[in-house]
Amino acid sequence: RYLQEYAALGTGGGIYHFRDQILSGGAEAFFVLNADVCSEFPLQEMLEFRQQHGDAHSFVILGTTANRTQALNYGCIVANADTQEVQHYVEKPSTFVSEIINCGIYLFTPAIFQHIGEVFQRNQQELVLEESSNGWQRAEVIRLEQDVFTALAGSGKLYVYKTDGFWSQIKSAGSAIYASRLYLNQYSKSHPERLAQNKPGGPIIRGNVYIHPTASLDSTAVLGPNVSIGEGVTVGAGVRVRESIVLHGASLHDHTCVLNTIVGWDSTIGRWARVEGTPSDPNPNDPYAKIDSETLFRDGRLTPSITILGCSVTIPAEVVILNSIVLPHKELSRSYKNQIIL
Repeated sequence: RYLQEYAALGTGGGIYHFRDQILSGGAEAFFVLNADVCSEFPLQEMLEFRQQHGDAHSFVILGTTANRTQALNYGCIVANADTQEVQHYVEKPSTFVSEIINCGIYLFTPAIFQHIGEVFQRNQQELVLEESSNGWQRAEVIRLEQDVFTALAGSGKLYVYKTDGFWSQIKSAGSAIYASRLYLNQYSKSHPERLAQNKPGGPIIRGNVYIHPTASLDSTAVLGPNVSIGEGVTVGAGVRVRESIVLHGASLHDHTCVLNTIVGWDSTIGRWARVEGTPSDPNPNDPYAKIDSETLFRDGRLTPSITILGCSVTIPAEVVILNSIVLPHKELSRSYKNQIIL
């Protein structure tokens, strides 16, 4: 079911508002996952971890290791090295607290609603006392991280399961290319049959590439590494695609070059055109580095990032589109660089 808040209620207020629907199936426990992250999602491991730690009403946070500088941008967890009990939790601290960060994936039992309810009651009491609130505050606005986890830390009810698998936030469009790379790499280990292989008469494959069975590709095209080709996509002769996502129905005409780009569905790129973006990957020399949340503009200029073509965009032959965002249903007539084309 898709349940929509009547107003923004925060990460805790939202699930508290819909607690009856969440518990209607008589669940013993349930997962809460933020939508803006990609991960191996070790849910089974979290379930097994919970059975071995704490009691029947304890909760589990998925955690991972970040470098000391970037950890300040996340919720930081201090845990007992032996029991993994969360002893201290700080959301986006101003100084270094811990290298273990909150991944935004939680395993709760229905008992979590008692703790959220206590925050709700406290908020109500504070609003009654604060007559100057001007009516814009709501007692229902509850943040899991600051309001609930901070209070639960050190109580013996909250534990962290630390994963060594991949995890990344997805805060910008450029993150999608990086997330795609992580999933393709995961497929190469767990489901290699999902990835394309070099075959007689087929395109040249380099690294991890996914090709939908309905896509039509010329044998002289070169794809990879880290490319995803969607349903009904047409790829012509001599086409080069690298670090890109090509969505369904798109057409790449002969000898086009597509690098670090998301090509929207039903878009067309003309012959000999070059569409290229700038990757925003984390530091490859730091195993704990995370992708930075880039702002769209910096110093009044568009931050160089991956190129995005919206749906039904037409790129003419022999032009260059660099570090640009093209909104849907646009038919371009010339080259563009570092622009948002409305």
